[in-house]
Amino acid sequence: MHRITPAPPRSPSAPEPGRHPLSENALPSPADRPGVLVGLVGTGIGPSLTPPLHEREADELGLRYLYRRLDLDRLRLPATAVGDVLAAARMAGYDGLNVTHPCKQMVLAHLDELSPDAEALGAVNTVVLRDGRAVGHNTDWSGFARAFDRGLPDAGTDRVVLLGAGGAGAAVAHALLTLGTRRLTVVDRDVARAAELAGALRDRFGADRAAGADTATLPEALRDADGLVHATPTGMAAHPGLPLDAGLLGPGLWVADIVYRPLETELVRTARELGCQVLDGGGMAVFQAVDAFRLFTGVEPDAERMLAHFTTLVAGPERDVRVG
Repeated sequence: MHRITPAPPRSPSAPEPGRHPLSENALPSPADRPGVLVGLVGTGIGPSLTPPLHEREADELGLRYLYRRLDLDRLRLPATAVGDVLAAARMAGYDGLNVTHPCKQMVLAHLDELSPDAEALGAVNTVVLRDGRAVGHNTDWSGFARAFDRGLPDAGTDRVVLLGAGGAGAAVAHALLTLGTRRLTVVDRDVARAAELAGALRDRFGADRAAGADTATLPEALRDADGLVHATPTGMAAHPGLPLDAGLLGPGLWVADIVYRPLETELVRTARELGCQVLDGGGMAVFQAVDAFRLFTGVEPDAERMLAHFTTLVAGPERDVRVG
């Protein structure tokens, strides 16, 4: 069984053994005010499942909780306006924001403080607004780690290939190395971005733990790999298709996808048909929300109940939704 504890050398921002990765001494106070007001900022977020997931759990816990979508497309604002949206949310009395594509790195310059993990990853998906300060956190990495631990508990993690070096890929990479992956190959069409992420990972986890590569090296990288994690938009309803040649997949490889709309992406379906163990993106979506809910409210949500609710939500009409 995997544990969400790091393999030596230890990451400076990894959790203590037996301690949840987002357990902190200064969580927001439980809701002792009339209600909790949070929002999601990003582009194309109208169909996001995150607001109803949070609000339903708050209802179950007896909290007054309003989760609003702050869709930059509908507001006719560029992604670079995320700082203005954050400033407006602070003035309006918001308790926090979730941040999704393409703002997870742009928001950094507008925050007062970063959690150790957010600072290490250089990406934020959760901002807590408290006591006049905006504090950035990253629950994507812990969300993936918990989902992997649950969904592929016996999978080998010695050598793993990560396809996609963006903000979500950075979080997944951090999770994999924290879970004990000995060698991570980061593959991206932008080889410079892959190399940059791999370099940051080596600085945190050790000189031989990560390498960057371009997509032309995928056949060689997958030949000796235990598993593949896909962290690009390919497979979403608006971006259908396979992110790689199906001929590179086979029974000796496990495959994880972070896309969750649809849950069974073409990659997940094809990999399963070819005999691979598979992990869809639903678990990561739920567990990052569990951790964000805790940070916003100071109240421990019921993860199993949120997983069950997510199952009912995702069974609805197909919509193109990003993790976050």
